Amino acid sequence: MDRWEGFRRRIRQMAGREAETVLLARDAMIIAAGNVASRLIGLLRETVKSGLFGSSGPLSAFEAAAVVPVQLYDLLVGGMVSSALIPVFREYADQPQELRRLAGAVLVWAGWIIGAVVLLVEIGARPVAWLLAGGLDPHLLDLTASLLRLTVLAVWFLAAAGVIGGLLQAFQRFTLPAFTAAAFNAAIVAAALLLGPRIGVFALALGMVLGAIAQVLLQLPALHGLWPLPSVYHPALRRILRLYLPVVFGLAVNQVAILLSYHLASRTGPNSIAWMRYATTLIQFPLGLVVTAISVAILPRLSRLSVEARQGRGDLEPFRSTLAAGLRMVLILIIPAAFGLYVLAEPVIALLFEHGRFTSTDTAVVAGVLRGYLPGLIFAAVDQPLVFAFYARQDTFTPALVGLICNVGIYLAAALAPTLFRPLQVTDLAVANSVQWAAHAAIMGALLLRQVGSMRPYGLSRLALRVLVASLMMALGISMAWARLPLPHSTTGEALHLLAVGGLGALIYLLTLGALTRLVARPSGFAR
Repeated sequence: MDRWEGFRRRIRQMAGREAETVLLARDAMIIAAGNVASRLIGLLRETVKSGLFGSSGPLSAFEAAAVVPVQLYDLLVGGMVSSALIPVFREYADQPQELRRLAGAVLVWAGWIIGAVVLLVEIGARPVAWLLAGGLDPHLLDLTASLLRLTVLAVWFLAAAGVIGGLLQAFQRFTLPAFTAAAFNAAIVAAALLLGPRIGVFALALGMVLGAIAQVLLQLPALHGLWPLPSVYHPALRRILRLYLPVVFGLAVNQVAILLSYHLASRTGPNSIAWMRYATTLIQFPLGLVVTAISVAILPRLSRLSVEARQGRGDLEPFRSTLAAGLRMVLILIIPAAFGLYVLAEPVIALLFEHGRFTSTDTAVVAGVLRGYLPGLIFAAVDQPLVFAFYARQDTFTPALVGLICNVGIYLAAALAPTLFRPLQVTDLAVANSVQWAAHAAIMGALLLRQVGSMRPYGLSRLALRVLVASLMMALGISMAWARLPLPHSTTGEALHLLAVGGLGALIYLLTLGALTRLVARPSGFAR
């Protein structure tokens, strides 16, 4: 009888895990759909920018100025959403009035703090511009400062959108928050097309501000029952601050590393910042489409499971199982994407960007930068769910400490090592990023295993090996197909050519992965 009860219990557990995996996949698909829209419009944004401004100095000035509002948002609010807001908001799920007061207090304090920071940036725009792009000519530095005074205004609205989005995500209302980035990119595209020929790169800066406003407006309909109540104090603010202090330190270190990267890039040539930005856009597409979607979807679940384990209502096995499910999705989708982008770097870049003032020389350089990033893409993809797992356990100190070691120490060592033998090149900075990402993922993985226990029963290493082999076969197939097919001479032909070769590669990957999975499969039963 005991054996039969154990059998039934295991059946229920398996059914629960399967249902949770299905729900996780559903939420990840919603977020991924928003990310697809965002990335596609983002690619359109880069295509429009390349056609209007090429890789010119003014565009580099805008890219430098555009970094500031994004950095300030990440520093003051963005990191707080995943590390502190979502876990704390979840604890007030049964107290809606207190939850609304807490959300209102967060919005009020964020507005005050950001207002002071924006004022400081407005006053010191020229020194900040030098920190970002000190290698640019004086007139380009002046342009960077002027653009900065406009782009920094977007931070207010980005912060409000971030807090609202965190509130909605804490209760697994993912749909409208998933499309905020798409609205942001669409505003930049519209402003560039309508105003770019008249006011130049200032159209892009204006588009950033309008896009940030659009992020707030888009999410308001989803706030039914969760509307924030204006407040200047709530007891949970202290806990949010305590959780966020290590994160803000880590983010500050990371922003310093980004500023340093831009500064180093500006010293390798006036076009280098723009080249890096184009390559980064392509890297961010699979990261946003796959990794961010999965990480955002698992964070509320991991937070709930971690609380249950701490309160004695369960062990860490469901936590490990949910994390493993997310990591499996990441490995299956990101590794072939990295291999495919490596093989097809030039044709993809040429199709998307080689228009107007963007030349074939730009394509070759951006392809080199992209290939420098791609080895680290896999590690960066695995790293994000690991970081979110620490946040779910309300451990924000460990990711901050690891970030300090990797984002500054290891990155600087990797970036400057080639200068012992030759002048610094923009591709060196991309390779340094890959080294940094790999080190960060390795350290985070080792530390997490010490906290939650072994992940070996979930077969992640065996899965990664199968995916690597299948991705290698896919890359070989793509290379052979691209070499044998005649090259088209129109944009439509290039797009169809890439789709055909990419489709063939996807088929090779799926067939190979399926064959390898069947090969290593072993009979299993409930008695095992």
